[in-house]
Amino acid sequence: MRILAIDTATEACSAALWNTGEICAHFELCPREHTQRILPVVQDILSQSGVTLAELDALAFGRGPGSFTGVRIGIGIAQGLALGAELPMIGVSTLATMAQGAFRKSGATRVLAAIDARMGEVYWAEYVRDEQGIWHGEESEAVLKPEAVKARLMQLSGEWVTVGTGWPAWPELAADATHLTITDGEVLLPASEDMLPIAVYLLEQGKTVAVEKAEPKYLRNEVAWKKLPGRE
Repeated sequence: MRILAIDTATEACSAALWNTGEICAHFELCPREHTQRILPVVQDILSQSGVTLAELDALAFGRGPGSFTGVRIGIGIAQGLALGAELPMIGVSTLATMAQGAFRKSGATRVLAAIDARMGEVYWAEYVRDEQGIWHGEESEAVLKPEAVKARLMQLSGEWVTVGTGWPAWPELAADATHLTITDGEVLLPASEDMLPIAVYLLEQGKTVAVEKAEPKYLRNEVAWKKLPGRE
């Protein structure tokens, strides 16, 4: 099985290849340079691995949430690559991707993911990994005010690991959750490397979409979104 994963939903730009169990990955920070960087990164990874687009089984993309501009760039480039090679596509949540990153780094199985959504809000999710290695929590994904996050936290118990830029942006969230045991998962941004295990599972389950059906998941209504100076 071979899957190429691409993500440009945040300040990070990353791509990774699952090549029958072996992973080749690249991650870099490149705010507002995704368009220029992602294709050379993809070409380098495929070249290093000796794999062509035509030899892939699917193409995974970071479907959001994140920067509207970044999410759109990633999906557009992924669609272009998938269309040319006639590949099915797999959308992977940026929040679930960070949860997988925490598992890769520390074995975390209960993860609170929060991305700073600007405008006084965070993209939020609670993800739990079962014994089969499957992440559950997509239904918890939402864009929330900090007060709503605190209400969510009050309904939880036990040990949790935090990931995402939302936690340093709103440090009082963890500080106020004294009833929980919270550990920093040391994952601020999603990396394509961590999309791959999720994408492999989804491909095995037949959960792919045709190129024209690939869609973002912004969480926030795009109509209500305002572009702030200097921000994507």
